[in-house]
Amino acid sequence: MNKTVTTSRFFVTTGAVVLFGFQCGISHAAEPAAPPKIPLTAPAGQYHIDKSHASIQLRVSHMGFSTYTTRFSRFDAELTFDPSNIPASKVAATIEAPSLELDAAPAICFDIVKGPQMLDTAKFPKIVFRSQKVRMTGAKSMEISGTLDLHGVTRPVVLTATFNGGYAGMPTMDPQARIGFSAHGSFKRSDFGIAFGVPAPGTTMGVGDLIDFSIEAEFTGPPLAPAAGESH
Repeated sequence: MNKTVTTSRFFVTTGAVVLFGFQCGISHAAEPAAPPKIPLTAPAGQYHIDKSHASIQLRVSHMGFSTYTTRFSRFDAELTFDPSNIPASKVAATIEAPSLELDAAPAICFDIVKGPQMLDTAKFPKIVFRSQKVRMTGAKSMEISGTLDLHGVTRPVVLTATFNGGYAGMPTMDPQARIGFSAHGSFKRSDFGIAFGVPAPGTTMGVGDLIDFSIEAEFTGPPLAPAAGESH
């Protein structure tokens, strides 16, 4: 195949993928005459989680035979963010405990996990994390120390996180600031009074005590400032 044709197809395909990836579900009457300029610096301010681009996954040993992976489907979070002083940032997140998904699990598993033996979601419907301190460990990496309220118990937890970047917005396509983070952490469920099914010492027969979790989150923030000479 002609090298010039191959190169042209590569750039056409790449451009289409990039534009599609910014915002799912956005349609336009006509293609812009030129690619929009993207302000890459996200402003300081209040940010709210974009639930369509966020996830909370949990992993736990199941009898040592597999690492069972599940997720919460309903949650919310607010972030105070300053790119020039990330350690001053604060985040508060609330998870609806009954939204724990147990895909294809038998009814008895739902009854145990969401009932009084474990999460007891009727009595403790909210799981809350509040940050207390952010310590930078690299140019974009950090440790977020805070408290986790789970099952009526409040204990400290530490998340390792990465600031993935952000921008002030994109005219017509995404006219608000957007930033993204990835985070990881773990805790022992028995520390929160959820010890049912924890394997006896020296065995793996049961559901593991250690809960490993991963968070992917995009937040939207202040609206994009109009360009010079542009009307509101």
